[in-house]
Amino acid sequence: MSTLDGLITAERVMVGLKAQCKREALAQIAEKAATEFGGDASQILDVLLEREKLGSTGIGNGVAIPHGKIPGIESMVGYVARLEQPVDFDALDNEPVDLIFALLAPDESDALHLKCLSKIARLLRDEETRQAMRGAKDTEALLAIILEETRSQAA
Repeated sequence: MSTLDGLITAERVMVGLKAQCKREALAQIAEKAATEFGGDASQILDVLLEREKLGSTGIGNGVAIPHGKIPGIESMVGYVARLEQPVDFDALDNEPVDLIFALLAPDESDALHLKCLSKIARLLRDEETRQAMRGAKDTEALLAIILEETRSQAA
């Protein structure tokens, strides 16, 4: 079983997300998470923005992996957003971001949180995977690409 199994569901995949900036994209992800868990969207957004202040989670090639520990959630969850238009994310390569994989972890998680971040980064480093994600026609197709790639990584 992959570390990422169960982390992402169809409800956590957003295709064609409309955002004008990094903050707006993160706010929409926070809102989705808060709706799912009954949490406070502004608190989730604050955690993600605090992490961004430490250094951009824009890893390059149009990809960002914002993450943070969220009080009150019981297990790690992932949200994937493909933006309708790329936004400036202060990425390492100064390129705008159109693929966001947000990882939210419980307060007490450490090793698993880091292991998941590593697997996500490895998954999104692959040019073919990124292009397939960008070409996916809908939520189900994008989710299928992610799940297939994570399973082939684990094999």
